[in-house]
Amino acid sequence: MTIATKLMTLEEYLNYDDGTDTRYELVDGKLTAMPPESDLNHQIASFLFAYFLQTGIPYYCLRIGTQISVSGARATAREPDLMLLSEAAAIALDGAKQALITHDMPPPLLVVEVVSPNQETRDYRYKRTEYAGRHIPEYWIVDPIAQKVTVLQWVDGLYEEQVYQGSEAIVSPVFPDLNLTAEKVLGAGR
Repeated sequence: MTIATKLMTLEEYLNYDDGTDTRYELVDGKLTAMPPESDLNHQIASFLFAYFLQTGIPYYCLRIGTQISVSGARATAREPDLMLLSEAAAIALDGAKQALITHDMPPPLLVVEVVSPNQETRDYRYKRTEYAGRHIPEYWIVDPIAQKVTVLQWVDGLYEEQVYQGSEAIVSPVFPDLNLTAEKVLGAGR
């Protein structure tokens, strides 16, 4: 839900506090309340966090609740369900006043979005374009509604997509030793 206020700059957004626990994203300069995440979405993000941690990804490179500044008609900041940062991005974020990957920082290696009901367009269309603008090497759309995991790989200026379902092994160009199936990721909440 968009909050009826004047258009905000990224700086105004970063300093905004309405005294509530409401989580917001900035979308084209408009303050937008984020819908509450389902327990299933949290479980899938937590499962992936734990999985990547077990593969040897340092804890400080795994982020839940960190935002990323992306390109839009006006200032936009998104909060993916999970991000995996490069060492350079983790160092750039170290000591920052707020957990926000800005345009002058290296992009994450991987962004994961877990699709919520009635939010398919946001994750499949808008965020795909916004993350492409940041040249994020890999973007996963985990869709428990459609029972599929879409892996988007940044190749020559565009995202190429591969869809995985059931027992198909997910192939990750960024993490070639991955040992995950769509079924395992989507079943994390069961």
